[in-house]
Amino acid sequence: MATETLRRTGVKELLAAATLDREVLVKGWVRTRRGNKYVQFIALNDGSTIHNLQIVAAAEQFPEESLKDVTTGACLAVRGQLVASQGKGQAVEVQATEITVIGQADSASYPLQKRGSDQKGISLEALREIAHLRPRTNTFGAVLRIRHALAFAIHNYFNAHGFFYVHTPIITGSDAEGAGQMFRVTTLPPEHPPRTADGSVDYAEDFFGKQTNLTVSGQLEGEIAALALGKIYTFGPTFRAENSNTARHLAEFWMVEPEMAFYELEDNMDLAEDFLKSLVKYALNHCADDLAFLQEQYDKELLGRLNFVVENDFQRLTYTEAVEILKSAKQKFEFPVDWGTDLQSEHERYLVEKHFKRPVILTNYPKEIKAFYMKLDEDGRTVRAMDVLFPGIGEIIGGSQREEDLEKLQARMQEMHVPEDDLWWYLDLRRFGTAPHAGFGLGFERLVLFVTGMSNIRDVIPFPRFPGSAAF
Repeated sequence: MATETLRRTGVKELLAAATLDREVLVKGWVRTRRGNKYVQFIALNDGSTIHNLQIVAAAEQFPEESLKDVTTGACLAVRGQLVASQGKGQAVEVQATEITVIGQADSASYPLQKRGSDQKGISLEALREIAHLRPRTNTFGAVLRIRHALAFAIHNYFNAHGFFYVHTPIITGSDAEGAGQMFRVTTLPPEHPPRTADGSVDYAEDFFGKQTNLTVSGQLEGEIAALALGKIYTFGPTFRAENSNTARHLAEFWMVEPEMAFYELEDNMDLAEDFLKSLVKYALNHCADDLAFLQEQYDKELLGRLNFVVENDFQRLTYTEAVEILKSAKQKFEFPVDWGTDLQSEHERYLVEKHFKRPVILTNYPKEIKAFYMKLDEDGRTVRAMDVLFPGIGEIIGGSQREEDLEKLQARMQEMHVPEDDLWWYLDLRRFGTAPHAGFGLGFERLVLFVTGMSNIRDVIPFPRFPGSAAF
């Protein structure tokens, strides 16, 4: 049989094959090569699984000279017999009859050598400097497969629950959070932009005729769709020009934002809890090998923490109740707690990990520390906000019931100095057929961070963007 008539089979499929003693063609990258003068063992991986396929090359058929380019990182095409393995560590192996080097990897300069591919000889921080190669390591192969599985599970969940996927704009003229830390989008010449009479930049001369930015959230536009289609979700990139170098912040990240007409705060909490449990269950059921590897290498408590989320009902309590618990706690906190202050990660984790020992949903925050669009409670002091808190990570979801009353929304915008002229269309949603509605935002990378057990958010996105880094 000629090589061109034999179709390639993936490593994952071959490792699970029920039919042996047949000719196969497999392609992938060399992870390791070892052996003696009688036989060489090549570990081949094509990215389909954390596990390698063992290739056996007998010396009488493959003398040392013929394998000189079979080095760590080289890309191979291997043809041979798929047989039951005689050695330990694998059920099957391929006894090679033909090995072709598709792409060489110079062993003197290739940065992912034998131990580096398992993260034993090269740090995660160093791997960020070679983001174009780090997906070839076991760690980042596992992370990226889990990231894919979670993205698929998100679309699958919403589709099964009657939601419509809406693509909200990446370039926007509004700031959903009122934070002001946005990346500007402009075609004006940076050296000599046109000026108005008062000397400020004249954005009327810009491409869109006004100042525009990269979006920080698709929520406001999502509300447009929800008040027509009922239940929608967005899932796309968002951007924040925050000069932060922490392990929890990125300048470019992905957000999942469902918006639902006729939902109130209780409905919103029910959805968030069911949604998160569904995603974690999906990872446990479909990413077992990758999770087992990450637990062994990085976080011995990973699987226990994932099952902890799935098996426990989320504790629900108000911000006011949480503050009282924190103030009476025997533990000392770095940041003091009082009513009206924003809770820090240490406070959130105390509630989850030590006090309740289960995921927590906090509600009814003071209006001063939340966004203008959140619905006021009857007391006039708090809003119908909700934050979902997870072990090891703190806040993973933030959401609220939205203010559907036009006059109350206008009053809040005035209080918080949010210009009505920029959001006239948002106010129109309250003028024409307003309805109760709610939604939340899930930072996708924070979810991946939680599910993989990685410690830095820069290690759960293929190409991290943070201050001073946009190399790839």
